[in-house]
Amino acid sequence: MNIDDTAPREPADDPPFAEAELPWNHPLARALSRLGRRFKRGDRGRPWILDSAVTAVVALLFCLPDLVHDGDGRHHPFDSQFTHLSLPGTLALQAGLVVPLLWRRKRPFPAFGVITAVFILQLALGVWLRADVAVLIALYSLVLHGELRRLPLACAVIAGALGLVAVRLPSDVHVLDALFFLFCAITAAVALGLAVRIRRAQLAVLRDRATRLEVERDQRSRLAAAAERTRVAREMHDIVGHNLSVIITLADGGAYASDVAPERGKQALLLIGDTGRQALGELRRMLGVLRERPAVPSAPELSPQPGIGDIDALCERIRAAGPRVVHRSSGELGSLDRGVQLAVYRIVQEALTNALKHGGPETRVDLAVSVEETLLHIDVHDTGPGTGNARPRPHDDQGHGIPGMRERAALYDGTVVAGPAPDGGWTLRATLDLTPPPGTDLAPSAVSGGAA
Repeated sequence: MNIDDTAPREPADDPPFAEAELPWNHPLARALSRLGRRFKRGDRGRPWILDSAVTAVVALLFCLPDLVHDGDGRHHPFDSQFTHLSLPGTLALQAGLVVPLLWRRKRPFPAFGVITAVFILQLALGVWLRADVAVLIALYSLVLHGELRRLPLACAVIAGALGLVAVRLPSDVHVLDALFFLFCAITAAVALGLAVRIRRAQLAVLRDRATRLEVERDQRSRLAAAAERTRVAREMHDIVGHNLSVIITLADGGAYASDVAPERGKQALLLIGDTGRQALGELRRMLGVLRERPAVPSAPELSPQPGIGDIDALCERIRAAGPRVVHRSSGELGSLDRGVQLAVYRIVQEALTNALKHGGPETRVDLAVSVEETLLHIDVHDTGPGTGNARPRPHDDQGHGIPGMRERAALYDGTVVAGPAPDGGWTLRATLDLTPPPGTDLAPSAVSGGAA
């Protein structure tokens, strides 16, 4: 086969640009982000430092030049229209404009009111100061930190004051041009404050949402862990309870038979070993799904969970402990879903364990598992001990056996009814609904057949 190296190759599935090329992943952007986070943490602990720094910068950049020019005899270019004050008067007006910036974030509206009042007084005196920029800073702080319902009033006051400034400008400056420049400054201050305020609100919403998502994730994890613990506890009860009951009964019978028929005692010990190994295998299989599976292709697969086909072996173990078990089944049981088969097996296992535990080795157990259309029925009846020395059966609200069976049946919209029989034994009847859930195309695997 000839391969043309000049043929165009398929484009790689790489993204159109590397993640490292994103602007926010640039080293300088990351350094600025870290610096900003440190600055915010420091500002939350000592907010007076930033307020003092802003006030000092405004004083150095806008107040000091006016004082220097007053000292060297230089004047403003608009001296023909504005009044020139002495040094003490200039200092007083500058202090009234700049000092309120110290509480511009804590008390934005009072600070804006004081600065605006000093500004209007300055206009009434016909004075021009570079420190008037404090009015725009106060307006920005009011938009960012204050109540927005007061913003229209503040803008109206500032607009009126700046209108007076435009009128007082020299005749060679057109009034409309001056108003355009001054109102653009107001608009810029308000827009910047609104933009920063909206951005902070969005970040607060995102942080709150992230916090709620973390809480919901933790809650889902706890619910999943609780459900898994319940499932493991139910499986442990079924496996350990059944096999220990069989082992204890075999051990008691073997101890009695060792003096009369040593061969029976040996047989009981062998059955105890087989039952213990099977219980250990089931426990390993169940707990194996809780471990993290190794990423090895040749790792052995876990054995499947028991199903309806394993009920015969279960009955044999019960028979080995003494009770006579008669097992009948009808219908296409082998084609049922694995989850249904596991539920049926566990219900039968619990019912036989209870019969062995409370009825003793002399009881007779009739077990029937049948499928009728979309319903699966489990009927278990034991004749009781017949000697009157059996322990009383638990009520529905005691122990974990009957509630566990009802939980398994409820997974398939089923029911479990258990109670004493008229002949002195015990009867349990479980019904499972095999109808597929809505939205599935699977037909129920329930076809009536002959008896097994």
